Amino acid sequence: MSDTLPDTLPDPLDELDGDEPAIQLLPLDAWHRARGGRMVPFAGYEMPVQYEGIMAEHLWTRESAGLFDVSHMGQVGLTGDGIDAAAVAAALEKVLPGDVAGLAPTRIRYSLLLNDEGGILDDLMVTTLPEEGEHPFGAASHYVVVNGATKYDDLAYLLDVLPDDVTLNLMEDQALLAVQGPEAVAAVARLVPGVEALVFMTAGAFAWNGHALWISRSGYTGEDGVEISIPAEAAAAFADAICAEPEVKPIGLGARDSLRLEAGLPLYGHDLDPETTPVMADLGFALSKRRREAADFAGAARILAERTDGPAVKRVGLSVAGRQPVREGASVVDADGAVIGRVTSGGFAPSVGAPIAMAYVPAALAEAGTPLRLVQRGKIHEAVVAPLPFVPHRYVRAGGK
Repeated sequence: MSDTLPDTLPDPLDELDGDEPAIQLLPLDAWHRARGGRMVPFAGYEMPVQYEGIMAEHLWTRESAGLFDVSHMGQVGLTGDGIDAAAVAAALEKVLPGDVAGLAPTRIRYSLLLNDEGGILDDLMVTTLPEEGEHPFGAASHYVVVNGATKYDDLAYLLDVLPDDVTLNLMEDQALLAVQGPEAVAAVARLVPGVEALVFMTAGAFAWNGHALWISRSGYTGEDGVEISIPAEAAAAFADAICAEPEVKPIGLGARDSLRLEAGLPLYGHDLDPETTPVMADLGFALSKRRREAADFAGAARILAERTDGPAVKRVGLSVAGRQPVREGASVVDADGAVIGRVTSGGFAPSVGAPIAMAYVPAALAEAGTPLRLVQRGKIHEAVVAPLPFVPHRYVRAGGK
């Protein structure tokens, strides 16, 4: 399946292994097919990999706005049974290293679900919700979005480690749509007035045609944009309406992967896994100061030791010489040909006009400008460590860009 994609473009797709549940359909499955979306199995769902082509969709998103269907992601509401929101936040902090307790209502935080050894089980977004009645998720005090491929494992883990008085609700009747790009918010604001007042990593309750929406100014492309939680039965009508705006086109998985790679954003299951710590992954910003000082989160001893002493390996960006992309699984080798690292994501970067990659290499070789050699299918590729991101982020923050 993956080898049907052009070799000069990023390929984010892996074959599903035999342990995956039966393939599910997105709420917008028929909508995608009617618009020419090429559907492939990904994260347990049939999902559109492209419409008119990965390169064109990537560049359109960078210049205008794209609609991404990310309804495979897990949207989870957390509710305290006889306990308040502060107690739910305290429970979450046992497995997340971020400051959830200090997160004000409507504020979003990127965080990491950690095992007892400090390895990353998933990366996620957590939002503190306002008072009940001021959002569409019932009595929930917190809203968490997890990766689609790991959502059932995440739920099982959270059910095991969180106290019994915290209820988890996987909201499978909600679709999740992302509109990303420099024109995204202006286009959405014509349908949902007021959304333009949000800034990066904030969210709020809105309405469209009588349907309750929860909209966050966030995304995973490096561009400005929003993510919209909407009742599944209203998703197709909203997708029609937003794609009727001249700036917006539907965009598939292929461009989503190349966009996040250029933005230097790790993908779980590729750049992040249970053997990787936040320090190795260069995600130290997800470790809040209060939590570091308290050292009371899962895997704290190992993670804090790595912050002090440095990790053995570190995630880096790579600029690859020539035109041939180097894919996930390629080896990083030293001058004698010994394997010293691995490529975890790679492809041709349309906005850069050259191949790029991310890899884990010994920390001593993680400095920008360090030359490295990559081996893929017996062929050597020259590369150099490059600062991340490859393309600057264009988030709209409080007080301006």
